[in-house]
Amino acid sequence: MSEMIKNLLMWLFIAITMFSVFSNFSNEPSITELSYSEFISQVESDQVLSVEFMSDNYTLKGKTVNGESFTTVRPPFLQDDLSETLSEHRVAVTGEKPEEQSILKQLLIASFPILIILAVFIFFMRQMQGGMGGKSGPMSFGKSKAKMLEGGKVKTTFSDVAGVEEAKQEVQEVVDFLRDPSKFQKLGGKIPAGILLTGSPGTGKTLLARAIAGEAEVPFFTISGSDFVEMFVGVGASRVRDLFEQAKKQAPCIVFIDEIDAVGRHRGAGMGGGHDEREQTLNQLLVEMDGFEDNQGVIIVAATNRPDVLDPALLRPGRFDRQVVVPLPDIRGREQILKVHMKKVPIADDVEASLIARGTPGFSGADLANLVNEAALVAARTAKKLVGMEQLEYAKDKVMMGAERKSMVMSESEKLKTAYHEAGHAIVGRSLEEHDPVYKVTIIPRGRALGVTMFLPEEDKYSYSYQSILDRICGLYGGRIAEELIYGQKGITTGASNDIERATELATNMVTKWGLSPKLGPIKYGEETDEPFLGRSAGTAKQGISDETAAIIDNEVKDILGGCYKTATSILSDNLKHLHSMAKALVDYETLDKNQIEDIMAGGEPRAPTSYEDSSETKKKQDPEVGDAAEQN
Repeated sequence: MSEMIKNLLMWLFIAITMFSVFSNFSNEPSITELSYSEFISQVESDQVLSVEFMSDNYTLKGKTVNGESFTTVRPPFLQDDLSETLSEHRVAVTGEKPEEQSILKQLLIASFPILIILAVFIFFMRQMQGGMGGKSGPMSFGKSKAKMLEGGKVKTTFSDVAGVEEAKQEVQEVVDFLRDPSKFQKLGGKIPAGILLTGSPGTGKTLLARAIAGEAEVPFFTISGSDFVEMFVGVGASRVRDLFEQAKKQAPCIVFIDEIDAVGRHRGAGMGGGHDEREQTLNQLLVEMDGFEDNQGVIIVAATNRPDVLDPALLRPGRFDRQVVVPLPDIRGREQILKVHMKKVPIADDVEASLIARGTPGFSGADLANLVNEAALVAARTAKKLVGMEQLEYAKDKVMMGAERKSMVMSESEKLKTAYHEAGHAIVGRSLEEHDPVYKVTIIPRGRALGVTMFLPEEDKYSYSYQSILDRICGLYGGRIAEELIYGQKGITTGASNDIERATELATNMVTKWGLSPKLGPIKYGEETDEPFLGRSAGTAKQGISDETAAIIDNEVKDILGGCYKTATSILSDNLKHLHSMAKALVDYETLDKNQIEDIMAGGEPRAPTSYEDSSETKKKQDPEVGDAAEQN
């Protein structure tokens, strides 16, 4: 409570107290209240000197012959002739003059009901129009839902965006144009009307758009693609018109549309009755971006994870004529991103961002921010004052393999089976030349897996050879084959279900998608799995595959998987001694790092585990075509 309010309350209390005191000690004579019968009795006994009738004709005030004041109320139902009684006993009678109302007061009283009705009507009309701001009422669904940030309010700059240097250079021209348009207009140049930011989730597309607005210091409108589309046809188009009307008033400015694929998807690809509204919204957006009217000074920046589903008219020159790819960062970019996020937490002297960057290929900027945050949480949970390398390594393992489920109770026999399963993955993967090196093996349950074998490539990979895919399939079968060698055919568990699924997917893609089958050649077979979702194939004929071709595909997939299974079986049969040793070590230590695995494969005892690994290995996250590098039970 502020000091002014305290003083106000104190003075109010003092005023009330003083009023009460002065009221009690006032010098006004006391007035006696008489009943009407007592009043008549005193009149008849000649004790009343004077009487004054109040304006209501029922309240009477008077004085007695002794000088005492009194008041009484005449009951309205009495029919006695009081005036004659007062006249007979010579009581002086006076009357109070009725109060005369002013014309203004009479007019106000007469018009009060009309004013009330008019006020209620105006209130509901304002509510229908969206209240004071015109943005929230039930009749305002045709208004744009974009939020506007004035120039200079966005504090994000290019220094806050790391790991996407090429993308920053692409959008730098927009900033230069907004700062000094004459620089380009002198040579007849026109800045692109629209910039489309594409890339995987978490790569920093929205952050880059905010940085453009922060650097240019111009008004910044932000809206999601889903905010345009409603169940009512025409609402989305109305919102687009309203958005551009607002933007023109603030030009030069930036309009940022996040997840534009929600409204800009290929026309005719909708499923269900609601796509007409989306298509009308898209048509209006196309007209506003490059129609008859000029939108000079309004730059549209949009972001999407799926540029392949956008309508071609949206991507033609004059609209989104510049596409900026915001890729996953490379090792140098990851190091820069880590340094940006590490500035927000207290970091110990032993932390080297380059080591963490080498161990996290495939991580997006959001993944790296989550890693640093997890490390800070671990440090706080263990009462550390600084975030050290140990906490960062722990956080990396948690992000890559999932949280440990140490509370899960496993029997010794089940733990030993899991150890053999994971040891099989590790030995087969290590024995193949083009397989990613083993990073860590654990039988501590993480996520939904009873155990995890993690493989990390030595450097960032962007394509995969025929042999590397075969080696990956062999590694996936290593767990099942280890169970079969140790426990026999009847001792195989269901733990390899995910391994078999991924191995089959890899082999099928080799034959039908990547053209790696000698018999079928470089030909794509079958439909894309995402076509029904897009709706494009709903009314078109399917690509036919003959029964003979389908049989060849099945045989080719079976031959690839069978050959890989034989290769993995041969490797584990030759390394049975190492399989037993690694399984025993996993039961004893629960987790083995790459150095301990090397000790076992060399025929020795594994060294004592370290608190964290100075890992120069790298991780490969799931690839949309090749699959996961983390072998999970």
